[in-house]
Amino acid sequence: MKDAIFRAEIAQHLKSKRQKKGLSLDKTAKLTGVSKAMLGQIEREESSPTIATLWKIASGLETSFSAFFADKPDLRESERVFPEDPRIKINTLFAFQPDTSIEVFEITLSERHQQLSSAHSVGVIEHIHVIEGELQVFFDQQWHPLTQGDSIRFYSDQPHGYEALSETAVFHNIISYPK
Repeated sequence: MKDAIFRAEIAQHLKSKRQKKGLSLDKTAKLTGVSKAMLGQIEREESSPTIATLWKIASGLETSFSAFFADKPDLRESERVFPEDPRIKINTLFAFQPDTSIEVFEITLSERHQQLSSAHSVGVIEHIHVIEGELQVFFDQQWHPLTQGDSIRFYSDQPHGYEALSETAVFHNIISYPK
């Protein structure tokens, strides 16, 4: 049931944001790099986007990532979110709030998973703090290794990514959007 609610929340936010901006599916596809067919399937609740796809949509529509699913506390549960990406779990610690312009996630990568992301909107900054395990973060066209307790900050308006160097890596990801 929660997966259906999750799909409905994403669909509603996508359609609302798109219509508010006066965009057709075709124009939204061009802005986000996500096909018109996929956007239509998401809006009709026929498909759940992967994490990478949702980031492309959020960036293209200049909205926060958590705005798509973190309005209801039960949708923040990592096991229910993104069933198409089983080796990455995202727990929303703080959903996006306009007064702070940040959102905070606890991310768990398992089975040495690598998650690559396209560039976010200009000026978006990510702060990573490793809670458990070993992780490497890709930005500025190179990998940066981190261990438990390490932190790093980078502009995520460029291709970037995360890879668990240990079997499991847990980290906090604080995303700051320009005001």
